Amino acid sequence: MHETERHRIILSAVQERPVVTVPELCQMTGASEATIRRDIAGLHVQKKLRRVRGGAEAVAPPGFVGINARPFAMQETLRAPEKRAIARAAVDLCDDGDAIIVNGGTTTFQMVHPLTTKRLQVFTNSFPIAEHLLKHSKNTVLLPAGVIYREQNIILSPFDDDGSRHFHARRMFMGCRGLGPLGLMEGDPMLIQAEQKLIGQADELIVLADSSKFAQRSSLVLCPLARIHTVVTDDGIDDRAARMLEAAEVRLIVAEVPAADRRRQKG
Repeated sequence: MHETERHRIILSAVQERPVVTVPELCQMTGASEATIRRDIAGLHVQKKLRRVRGGAEAVAPPGFVGINARPFAMQETLRAPEKRAIARAAVDLCDDGDAIIVNGGTTTFQMVHPLTTKRLQVFTNSFPIAEHLLKHSKNTVLLPAGVIYREQNIILSPFDDDGSRHFHARRMFMGCRGLGPLGLMEGDPMLIQAEQKLIGQADELIVLADSSKFAQRSSLVLCPLARIHTVVTDDGIDDRAARMLEAAEVRLIVAEVPAADRRRQKG
């Protein structure tokens, strides 16, 4: 990852929470601790953040507290080749005329490119997904009512009557914070509430999770593995995670990431 991209991710991260640690930034960027410490020192000198012991914080933390989810812009470039491969495999499950729900997220956003060749009814709480499909496809696009969370580019509503109850889908496609034996995990109660409403409107739940998500955990369980029909992941999934899904009778689709995409990402 180039320095400019690392800096963008670091600055976005420090706006998300009071303090971001060096190990957390290493995980987000794939860089070494020495590199991250140099980045923090440079951004501190430029007065773009404040260096603190073990990490960094924002110079002027935002007054509005959003949801506990990483900003869309920060997540979008992480594991991009895997996300594109997963999204292509997910869209292969769709047939013209289907009604689907696509939950907001950076992996599900990658579905928009292959979806341009389809004619579906798409209910989504994602601004970027809705905008792209409106501009570049003939899909019918529906949005729920609710509050706009700019950092994540999604619409969430604390109320029952947000329009989602009137839409029935054959499949719902969504990403996740983590995926483990207890099920699908998320990091914020508001996300849990909104996503559970959407899940209830679909016959099948399709989870798009790159292979790193099997090692991620959160304190909040969105739904058990038994509710998941299919998991679409990349070819980095290990045998333990595959056995876990098999034991839960969850269908597993493994998308192969083209070598050229991996090389471009590293370059």
